[in-house]
Amino acid sequence: MAEITASLVKELRERTGAGMMECKKALTQNNGDIDAAAEWLRKQGLAKADKKSSRVAAEGRIALAQDGGKAVLVEVNSETDFVANDSNFKAFAEAVAQAALSSGATDVDTLKAARVASGETVEEARAAAVAKLGENIQVRRMVRVDSAHTVGAYVHGGKIGVLVELAGGNADLARGLAMHIAAMNPPYNKAADVPAEFIAKEKEIELAKMSEKDKAKPADILEKIITGKLNKIINEVTLYGQPYVLDGDKTVEAVVKAAGADVIGFSRLVVGEGIEKVQEDYLTEVAKAMQV
Repeated sequence: MAEITASLVKELRERTGAGMMECKKALTQNNGDIDAAAEWLRKQGLAKADKKSSRVAAEGRIALAQDGGKAVLVEVNSETDFVANDSNFKAFAEAVAQAALSSGATDVDTLKAARVASGETVEEARAAAVAKLGENIQVRRMVRVDSAHTVGAYVHGGKIGVLVELAGGNADLARGLAMHIAAMNPPYNKAADVPAEFIAKEKEIELAKMSEKDKAKPADILEKIITGKLNKIINEVTLYGQPYVLDGDKTVEAVVKAAGADVIGFSRLVVGEGIEKVQEDYLTEVAKAMQV
């Protein structure tokens, strides 16, 4: 058997990012052949990734890649916020976003087969990240905009990402609108986008809240009261109706129209939304880690 030197172990470790003992074992298993050892570690990583795939991954990051009117947001999840803030995890998330942008992928299944800068597929790079970081890591969602219009993008703290497509206006306005959407989370763009079912339900609620005295008012007066309440609600749930976060004296609609622009649409991703997180106390988490 070829001699397993410290320098050989070090070289394999730098090449693969695996632990020192794992590198030594890989070289021993493959008679000191560093290429075969690297491949062996990758296969081991895939096995580890499969074992960890059932764990809940509700933390993570939103990564952005943009080139003019082409932009993507990708949600990459980890099990803990600790790993989500690891430089290796951040680098993986950024690589996935760049792969999404350059490949033209429009969904996660297609994205998994796209290649990152290292030449690996996204799925291969994900498995390697699982082996290196020791947690379940998943590429969960992506949104994409390919537009001839202005596209604004904003990521807040790696946790909230927004893309805005703006006809007219400029890049500063588009980015400002993306920041607004990140902060205020409007469910709808304009009043016309609010579903009729939502309005009917809100009208029913407002009528139920009214006093008998108000309900006894003439029909035309009652309708004006209800309409006023519904308009207020619609303003609260639409981008155009909300006060603009960068100028609270104006609504978003007023700011957009003053710029001769129009918001075509937007997307907003938040890390972990819709995932049921497992709640564990700190002592339990530490005890669990000690058993791994």
